[in-house]
Amino acid sequence: MGIVGENNPRNFINDNAEKLFKTHYRSLSYFAYQLLQEKHTADDAVQEAFLALWDKKEILSDHPIAIKNFLYTHVKNICLNIQRRKKVINRYFETREEVDDEEDTVLEALINAEVLDELYQVVATLPENCQEIFRLGYLEGLKNAEIAEMLGISVNTVKTQKQRGLKILKKKLHPSVLNVLIFFLNF
Repeated sequence: MGIVGENNPRNFINDNAEKLFKTHYRSLSYFAYQLLQEKHTADDAVQEAFLALWDKKEILSDHPIAIKNFLYTHVKNICLNIQRRKKVINRYFETREEVDDEEDTVLEALINAEVLDELYQVVATLPENCQEIFRLGYLEGLKNAEIAEMLGISVNTVKTQKQRGLKILKKKLHPSVLNVLIFFLNF
């Protein structure tokens, strides 16, 4: 049933193509829309099913139920293929976003490590007292009063040594490293 019988389906489909289209297009479009939830894509799926009907007219039965079954089955299969393709594409982009996030994290960690390495190298060249105050104030985050109390010096001495350290850093650090450092010190 549904395959070529004694009738000539080629003539039936040729002679009734417009009628078949008008009869089935709306219900097939609605069926496809129910599966895809996108009108444009649903319409494309139905048109593709009608093209497949036209291509296979030589081997299909001219029975109206066989033609209707062919169209619905073809639309269903097209819609399922579209859904599978969308799932694959969505998985790819979700995976890609995770990879991008991981790459950003790695890149950020690398930049931070390089900036800190260069910073520590330059801080190591500071005079001993200036170096200690600079580390406590900028790298460990202690307040001027805490540093002064810890080292037994005045708050003004702490401020002066921190300013002196910054001047030396500005001269010795590469401008791009200095910009990153200033960015991090402000946060």
